[in-house]
Amino acid sequence: MASSDSITPLASLSLTHVYYNPTDPLSHLGAFLALVPQALIVVYATLFWSTREAEVLLMFLGQLACEAVNFVLKRLIKEERPKHILAHTTKGYGMPSSHAQFVAFWAVALSLFLCVRHRPPVHKGRRGPVNKGGGERVGGKTEVNLVDMPKIYKKEGFEGVSNHIEAYSHSPWTLAQRVLVSAGAFMIAALVSWSRVYLGYHTVTQVFAGSAAGVVSGAAWFAITYVMRETGMLAWLLEVPVARWLRIRDLLVEEDLCQAGWEKWEERRAKRRSKKET
Repeated sequence: MASSDSITPLASLSLTHVYYNPTDPLSHLGAFLALVPQALIVVYATLFWSTREAEVLLMFLGQLACEAVNFVLKRLIKEERPKHILAHTTKGYGMPSSHAQFVAFWAVALSLFLCVRHRPPVHKGRRGPVNKGGGERVGGKTEVNLVDMPKIYKKEGFEGVSNHIEAYSHSPWTLAQRVLVSAGAFMIAALVSWSRVYLGYHTVTQVFAGSAAGVVSGAAWFAITYVMRETGMLAWLLEVPVARWLRIRDLLVEEDLCQAGWEKWEERRAKRRSKKET
């Protein structure tokens, strides 16, 4: 039997290892907020894998570039973390805060996309006269009875079905709604930054520096991707065999993907029902 002296001490995986005061509810909340960057990485990967959208990939690459900037800045400045946290961990410098920089970039990138770049479609068919084939006015909007979709398909084909589907389709987010979502993103970023100070991992100055670096990085990356789009570089990259193999597309800027998928589903559903009736 091996003696206790020969047992190798275990190490903690620092990726998700957060020190907090278990008797303090706010400290416990701060520990969960410290995991937001890891959660966002999962969201990025999941969204790209499920949608294959170029905009999601670009934002993710910008996020990684922002992390690289933070890595370089920390090793150039070499400012230590607060002394009381050094008693628990001595890994890494504290200036600027990587958490604050990460979430600041995410909030800026998301807000610039939603409020500046995104141009959602306007479904004009939502308002106007009653559609032939079962549409009726409800609260100033044209609503379509889905029961009549097979009849519409027989008369007008897929194009007719699409027109009628558009008539009852949901409205994309308004600018006010997109601004509200952006404000929510900044609120989350502020809470994450606050948690770094509350938990003692960074000073206020380190957090402000990280937030500033994240904002600058987010705005700079938006400018870079704007140039990529305007010069045709992005379109060229999407024609590269690897991009074609991965089925990367660029629809999110001008299309409501949720609604587009719903319309395709309704077209297929209408076709199946039409076949059953014939």
